[in-house]
Amino acid sequence: MGKLTDTILTVLQERILVLDGAMGTLIQKRALKEQDFASGVFKNWIVPLKGNYDILNITRPDVIADIHQQYIDAGADIITTNTFNSNRISQSDYRC
Repeated sequence: MGKLTDTILTVLQERILVLDGAMGTLIQKRALKEQDFASGVFKNWIVPLKGNYDILNITRPDVIADIHQQYIDAGADIITTNTFNSNRISQSDYRC
């Protein structure tokens, strides 16, 4: 196994690791506007992008980084990616 896997397995023998939590609910609390989703290369997109939380990785990386930092500050050991709907089927709703 790789070094990272070995490290995780070693730590798991010593204590429980804490995983971060939901992204969607924390993004919703930000009350973001369409402009937050449809900026940069997505400005004037053919359909509204509000609600496409995965696109915020590109258009508002500061928001995503801040949420991840909140989880780290709260004690999370493992941070997952904001890519729950980063797949062809989900993104087709937004013509992405």
